[in-house]
Amino acid sequence: QVQLVESGGGLVQAGGSLRLSCAASGRTFSAYGMGWFRQAPGKEREFVAAVSWSGRSTYYADSVKGRFTISRDNAKNTVYLQMNSLKPEDTAVYYCAQQRRGYYSGSYYSQYEYEYWGQGTQVTVSS
Repeated sequence: QVQLVESGGGLVQAGGSLRLSCAASGRTFSAYGMGWFRQAPGKEREFVAAVSWSGRSTYYADSVKGRFTISRDNAKNTVYLQMNSLKPEDTAVYYCAQQRRGYYSGSYYSQYEYEYWGQGTQVTVSS
């Protein structure tokens, strides 16, 4: 049984930083790409960032490029999302997700490529 547990959310002022963590268990972490998605009130869940199973490739939504950094530590079975220069529009529940297929080299942007999801962590950015 795969479990993903996010932490690190909270309330921060605009311009501030937060670091989200997602600890995974249940299958070989290093074989699967990982992603972060977010959902704001009244909006659909959207892609934020992803990292390949090897960690060599990263992918970002245009809205966070240059401000957010995704990374992974396969020894700790953990993926991180460093969020800098936060804006009020970044306010959302952030979810980490693990891809359906191991050693995958296809799209990292579609939520349908992800099989397991965490419970989410709230990020609120005040203006």
